[in-house]
Amino acid sequence: MPRASVKPTMLRWARERAGRTVQDFGTRFAKLAAWESGDAQPTLKQLEAFARATYVPFGYLFLPDPPEERLPIPDLRTIRNQDISHASPNLLETIHTMQRRQAFLREDLIEGESEPLGFVGSARPADDPEAVGKEMRRMVALDDDWAGAVATWREAVGELRRAIEKLGVMAVINGVVGNDTHRKLDVEEFRGFALSDRYAPLVFVNGADAKSAQMFTLVHELAHIWLGESALTDADLASRPAPDIESWCDQAAAEFLVPARELKIHWPDVQRQASPFEVLARHFKVSPIVAGRRARDMRLVSRETFFTFYQEYIARERRQRSKTSGGDFYNNQNTRVGERFALQVIRAAKAGRVSFTDAYDLTGLRGGAFQAYAKRLGVPLP
Repeated sequence: MPRASVKPTMLRWARERAGRTVQDFGTRFAKLAAWESGDAQPTLKQLEAFARATYVPFGYLFLPDPPEERLPIPDLRTIRNQDISHASPNLLETIHTMQRRQAFLREDLIEGESEPLGFVGSARPADDPEAVGKEMRRMVALDDDWAGAVATWREAVGELRRAIEKLGVMAVINGVVGNDTHRKLDVEEFRGFALSDRYAPLVFVNGADAKSAQMFTLVHELAHIWLGESALTDADLASRPAPDIESWCDQAAAEFLVPARELKIHWPDVQRQASPFEVLARHFKVSPIVAGRRARDMRLVSRETFFTFYQEYIARERRQRSKTSGGDFYNNQNTRVGERFALQVIRAAKAGRVSFTDAYDLTGLRGGAFQAYAKRLGVPLP
């Protein structure tokens, strides 16, 4: 069998880029250690399989040196208050996929003579974030106490996502790369990102996170759209993030989800209960951490009270974290692709403005799955 002439350093780079060890591949690539040491070379067929397993474009493995892969958007993540320089293949592919969708929708909307969205970039970092949070909530058109009237976190996330999409913002929630359940997105790496655009803004939420945490991330990313700035983030109210922009977005999102006026009304009834933050969380459909941090910022509880709760809650959450079911495939597309974007692509394909092959690539749905989803959305295809 012909052998592939590749540098051992490129094989090691591909493996490490994917976050894998030699042992992780077991017998699938039994001679991987020898390939990396230069004592042996893979066949072309083995190299193709290795490229697929490490999510590396096949041609990259023949480069003389590893390419410099940069995140295409500003990186504002400060998980555990430490900067993160490496991006996984899953994250990079997810961002690139969303950028392609955004580019298609932007062009299609401009050709259809749609007007730019006035709220994109309407805020400035010098503005009061809580005032902007109130304006965002007004624009999204959610009634007072809306979250308290919804039975579950899942329903609340769905209602909020649909309300954001009505504004003209693509709101995507996905915990895997496309529909590949073997490629899970890591919450420890990122919680969400925003792609700002005057015609086709997009917010993405890591669906592997808890539903209550997804609520905060959705609005945090929406705040980035209000600022007109794209960003990769780790939205969390456990502590104030280092970048000023992230702190601003946190405050806007907190007022949006837990308005100060409503919290003051509910606080007297819950403050003497055994778990006041969790009671507030169930009412506002946010994580207990967000509820607790909001109470602390409003000086309803002390800093020590909040951080004692925070440490205990995180430890309990890690012990209780469990897998969730995959759910209905086509219902999942409403969040993984988004009805608004999917309808735009389906109608463009039906009208001949885009080929069906391109439509399949844009939505991540193939043949029969694309046809079936189109029918569910009320646009049957011939």
